[in-house]
Amino acid sequence: MDSRFRVDLIAATPNPQQCVYVGMHQDYSEGFVAADREQWPDETKAGEICVKRLLAGERGHYGPMEHAQIVLNVGWFPHSVMQQARTHRVGVSFDVQSMRYTGERICRAAQGKLDLEEVFYLRPVGEYSDRKGKKYLYSEAERQKDLNHCKISADRYQELLQAGFAEEHARGILPFDYRQHFVVSFTLRAFLHFMDLRAKLDAQQEIRELCDLMWPHLKAWTPEFAGWYEKTRLHKARLAP
Repeated sequence: MDSRFRVDLIAATPNPQQCVYVGMHQDYSEGFVAADREQWPDETKAGEICVKRLLAGERGHYGPMEHAQIVLNVGWFPHSVMQQARTHRVGVSFDVQSMRYTGERICRAAQGKLDLEEVFYLRPVGEYSDRKGKKYLYSEAERQKDLNHCKISADRYQELLQAGFAEEHARGILPFDYRQHFVVSFTLRAFLHFMDLRAKLDAQQEIRELCDLMWPHLKAWTPEFAGWYEKTRLHKARLAP
């Protein structure tokens, strides 16, 4: 995994499994459930009950899981990951570096003030295969050619800005996989659906690595849900409704 890739927690529902439980419980309760707060199960027990009543046996009752939300800050991933992350109906909210207002780092890389690989992503040297299974070697020599291409692109980007070109015009000559930071918010339901889509073993390498960095946050936030998911769905591409 690229050493720069990073996922930090910004905020999260503090009692997510209780929130899911209360949503579920109100569905079939005569009373106003908030009035009986002292009778709610604790966070761990609430998670166990929800897994049993909502998820076990593939019941698929996902609606109450939308009451719990988490916000993450994702850093230094290539643009292709953002392209993939926003594809399909994931029910997720993103705020992403636009490269219209955030190109100063490209100029710094062109000037040698910032490592090129701080702003452009290249896969490490190694053996790879395409989606049809054809194997190939990404050698040090090939990677150096690509790094040189990044430097030329950064130089040209800076040249265009200095000539008065708009950032959204100049960015068009940059390699596709410039690095981007973004903030993303999930409901618990959307988080698990995203993992269904992108943690599967044949997904693109970089987005699987994003899922690997997201996963500890899920385990710490909703341990009972994460435990069920790890046993029944993780890496299996069993898509949620």
